[in-house]
Amino acid sequence: MQFTRILPKELVHRSAAAEVFLTDAERHSEDEIRLAARFPRRHAFYDDTLGPRTHHDPFLLLEACRQAIFVVAHRYLDIPLGRKFLLRSVEFAVPDPAALVRGDRPTEAVVTTRVEHRFRTRTGVTGLRLRFALTIGAREALLARIDYSWMPPEDWTRLRAGQRGALGLPDVPVALRGPRVDPALVGRRAPANTVISPPRVASDGTHTAHLVAETTHPTLYDHWVDHVPGMLELEAFRQLALPAAVAAGRVRTPSALPVALTARFRCFAEMDLPLECRTAPVLPGADIECALRQPGAVAAEARIRLADPVTSGWARALAAAAHDAA
Repeated sequence: MQFTRILPKELVHRSAAAEVFLTDAERHSEDEIRLAARFPRRHAFYDDTLGPRTHHDPFLLLEACRQAIFVVAHRYLDIPLGRKFLLRSVEFAVPDPAALVRGDRPTEAVVTTRVEHRFRTRTGVTGLRLRFALTIGAREALLARIDYSWMPPEDWTRLRAGQRGALGLPDVPVALRGPRVDPALVGRRAPANTVISPPRVASDGTHTAHLVAETTHPTLYDHWVDHVPGMLELEAFRQLALPAAVAAGRVRTPSALPVALTARFRCFAEMDLPLECRTAPVLPGADIECALRQPGAVAAEARIRLADPVTSGWARALAAAAHDAA
């Protein structure tokens, strides 16, 4: 497989070449496709951390898997480029911490992708469940599973109009503005890479903040969409879970990495409604549970496990993540 030229931007639904991480794809059987990925030495969003830049952010690897869902649909199932896509659920685990250690050159990886299930209606296949194993060298760096679906543009328009109309919203959203958290509290250097408001902490340890959707962000809003993208919702969960985990003594610093995650997207998160992100109380030995709520509905829910690479808890958390992924 080649790692020198990226796949066409439109194939992975990206606008900027710098945001395309896949470089090749080969079909090995009816249900197995292998893709090549190349990660930059430094990325303005995924590598923005106050901690040592010794390990890849698992969210960067997850983004490569997310881009793969479009390649599988368009190139191997002949789904037209004009179709609209929806993330239904995402999960991942980091089975091998050593695989995340970055070198002094761009990282090359192979993403083995298997079709686990085809979702069908009377019109044919309308979605897939894909399982991913992303390897760097001989090591498995990420195991993931994504459920997603697609629809014609006219069906998408009706779906969006129905939800926004039921909420009393106009056709074209304008993202709500609001204060942002101090980047150091969520392990970031750049204020532009923060996506939540300053958290409020209840007596039981519950953390609550509002998601802040900045539609000019070059990674999270690489191109215009009329709702909050799924990866932005996951980032909000991560950024709220970090100070909650630090406060509960689960990790030492807010530069901890997510080593396991499961998330389900319930409905569109509307950027022109208040979006409240809340953690459950952080319990010893348990993953951190988060929910994203907008008026009238839960938009998404997630469970996330964090670990600090510089502590012994890193190995324990990764061993638990590997067990869950098995």
